[in-house]
Amino acid sequence: MTVLRQIGLRQIGLRQLLAGVRWRRVSRGMSNILAAALLTGSQWALADVRGAEAQIQPYCNLSAEDISQKQTLLIAALQGDRNAGNRYRNLIEQHGDRLRRCRRESWLKNQAVWLRLYPCDARPGAIDYLMDQIVNRGYNQVYVEVFGGGQVLLPRAENNTPWPSVVRTPGFENRDLLAEAIAKGRERGLKVYAWMFSLNFGHTYAQRPGAEQILARNGRGQTSMAFNGATGINSLGEVVSEEVFIDPYHPQAKLEFYNLVQAIARRRPDGMLFDYIRYPKGNGNASVAGRVQDLWVYSPASQQALLQRALNPSGQDLIRRFLQRGYVTSQDIQDIATAHPLDGQPLWQGRSPDPLYASLTPDQVRPSLQTELWQLSVAHAFQGVLDFLTAGTTPAQQAGIPAGVVFFPEGNQTIGTGGYDSRLQFWDRFPSNLEWHPMSYATCGRADCIVRQVQRVLAGAPAGTRVIPVLAGTWGRSVSNRPPLETQMQAIRQAAPQINAISHFALSWQDPEGDRTRKLCRLP
Repeated sequence: MTVLRQIGLRQIGLRQLLAGVRWRRVSRGMSNILAAALLTGSQWALADVRGAEAQIQPYCNLSAEDISQKQTLLIAALQGDRNAGNRYRNLIEQHGDRLRRCRRESWLKNQAVWLRLYPCDARPGAIDYLMDQIVNRGYNQVYVEVFGGGQVLLPRAENNTPWPSVVRTPGFENRDLLAEAIAKGRERGLKVYAWMFSLNFGHTYAQRPGAEQILARNGRGQTSMAFNGATGINSLGEVVSEEVFIDPYHPQAKLEFYNLVQAIARRRPDGMLFDYIRYPKGNGNASVAGRVQDLWVYSPASQQALLQRALNPSGQDLIRRFLQRGYVTSQDIQDIATAHPLDGQPLWQGRSPDPLYASLTPDQVRPSLQTELWQLSVAHAFQGVLDFLTAGTTPAQQAGIPAGVVFFPEGNQTIGTGGYDSRLQFWDRFPSNLEWHPMSYATCGRADCIVRQVQRVLAGAPAGTRVIPVLAGTWGRSVSNRPPLETQMQAIRQAAPQINAISHFALSWQDPEGDRTRKLCRLP
């Protein structure tokens, strides 16, 4: 509650709602709708928990009786029963205390779930119910999406970013779902992280005037929209067409993202996670970057920055020719030597002068120069991503908010002779003072391939790096060729006992019917 007062927002948290201060009675029609939604969700929750009641440790889930009592009190409170409201408030505090004790005693100190909010979560009691679901399942952290799909979780009245607000319904301009989620989560003992896309600015951004100059572009003239429409896949292996990647070297993109991070940081979440710290993922042959034309370095800002890495005119001329054709010829090398006789040899950042260069023919130096130009281009592409991450995490770290980076364990692979995974996600070079959240989504029908992903990251992480694996799936059953979450976690515990925090993607997988209802409903 103190946080809400600090940022000047109107307090609309649980204490006001349930203690009867300026009580807003929910209409009978709305309360019936909400009650039906809650009861639908409770059927899922109760059925799922009954099978796991005997094993509350180490997952800390609540009993079916606790869940039922809490949901009954919430519905009664929303219908105007103040006594039920007081009892509900006391119960969620008790459940929060119980959750903290359980997590202290468990090998898994932090268990988090990923959550996306929708406009209808502005309905009375909706966020309360969501946070209750999360506690019921034994989670003590929740990662709330604040920037994704081209939308931001900021109130429309305070949204000074280029992206539309999630809630745009007239009459709800001041509703701050992020601040509410943070407050209501903390009332239950939850830590609430803000999860945001980074280089993927979303399809709404591409519709802005002048955006073409800001979008990432490869050597075939494609933006990520054209590329993704044919080959792109998301983190779960699904074909996508709405990812819109920007050029991380463009100063406007950096500034707009920095301002967005500042706006989120002012809500004082318990942490901030940065996703899409990478380039697009292709499918088939497009999943490998093996030529300079495969790299996203052809937008104006990135090209200019790459050319500026030259240390003399010969180096800049050779870089330009390499970008244009994807290779250099012996004639190029001879022409450059003639045009810039005082340079001696082409130089750029990271290239040391070759003392034997003057004694070699253009045919002899061409292979090594071409290899070095390819390595320079790859390093330049990744450096843009790394600099963007550093700029983005700065407001969070300045505010004392822990920051983390989300990535694919295979995103830094070399493929074949000199090729790389098209995402160029060299996570082994990410700052070790950030939390590392590897998306361990392997699909082999067993847990061993998922464990190998986690072990790969642990092997590449500097000592002291906090590694928090992200798992996909649901409790109690296999889905999408992945074993149940508890099977995945136990396998990780056995293979990597140093892991004491894990997150699950996502609450929508565990309650697909509830997620669909929330997504499709309309605010009045």
